[in-house]
Amino acid sequence: MTVISDKEIQDTLRPYGFSPDGGQRAAIRAYISLLLRWNKRISLTTVVDPMEMLRFHFGESIFAAFSVPIEKGRLADVGSGAGFPGLALGIVLPGLSITLIESNSKKAAFLAEVARELNLRHVEVIRHRFEEAPDKLGEFDYVTARALGNYGDLLGWSSGILSNAGRLVLWLGEDECRRVSADPSFTWSDPLLIPGSKRRFVLAGAPG
Repeated sequence: MTVISDKEIQDTLRPYGFSPDGGQRAAIRAYISLLLRWNKRISLTTVVDPMEMLRFHFGESIFAAFSVPIEKGRLADVGSGAGFPGLALGIVLPGLSITLIESNSKKAAFLAEVARELNLRHVEVIRHRFEEAPDKLGEFDYVTARALGNYGDLLGWSSGILSNAGRLVLWLGEDECRRVSADPSFTWSDPLLIPGSKRRFVLAGAPG
């Protein structure tokens, strides 16, 4: 088990607007341990220091929950990879039904194991490219993606799957944020600078 103290978790996540309870701290520790173990076998993340994982992966993912905000409903996380932001949001927001969409079979297996080990029953994993995801998925209140690329296709797909009041939430670098926010097919909120960063933003928008 990764040894990060309660105080370290609390102090690290406080700037992102979140104060985890005991169960959430335990889940974060277990998640980091699984990520470090699996990362030795498959490429999940280049961030391998547990404290940096806490800041860069958990903190930046969780920031959107309280700043956008992301609340109850259904969320599709596209290109989930190592599970950020989707699984991190699953720890913070147990009332949110989350579908992780990941095309890589090994990464999808990792996501499923984390959800199982952390008993995140409100999380399911779909092994598909988002463009080929089955129609039976239905509508979502949120679509999220972090450092995905291919944003033109993602915006088109999201327009068709978001509910009437649904929102697309993206984690972007400064240049990508400028390009994506110029797309007129969405109405964008002002970009939110991620705490501790100079060039990384959360951008949220609604179709139309």
